Amino acid sequence: MPEQKQEFTRYETTRILGARALQIAMNAPILLKVSDEELEKMRYDPLKIAEMEFNSGVLPITVKRPLPEKTEEALKKIPLPKKEEKDTEKTEEALEKKDTEKEKLEEKEEEEIEKQGEIMELATPADEREEETSTEQAI
Repeated sequence: MPEQKQEFTRYETTRILGARALQIAMNAPILLKVSDEELEKMRYDPLKIAEMEFNSGVLPITVKRPLPEKTEEALKKIPLPKKEEKDTEKTEEALEKKDTEKEKLEEKEEEEIEKQGEIMELATPADEREEETSTEQAI
């Protein structure tokens, strides 16, 4: 297979340059022969050194791109055995019974709450004033 020139996306290029710049910043050896004058021009910037190495093609960093698998598989619906169908019908019936029981309990609780609400009356500002005067008189 003939070798093609690799064209990296800008994200891959950024990742490669960042990884190599980190290595250079951690005192990894520079893969190119660069004079001290050139390093001073670049101000010993690891990112610029990594970019110079990348452009010259000496970096041993590779990129693996995930490719989709080109396989096809037909999905088939698996029929349920008759036993399980009967079981599911029974469980559905049981769930319906539980739901009706819950609804009945909720209705009873609501009726009890309504009865308690009828016993309790809302306080009016006049009632509060009467209570304040009666407590002041008791003191």
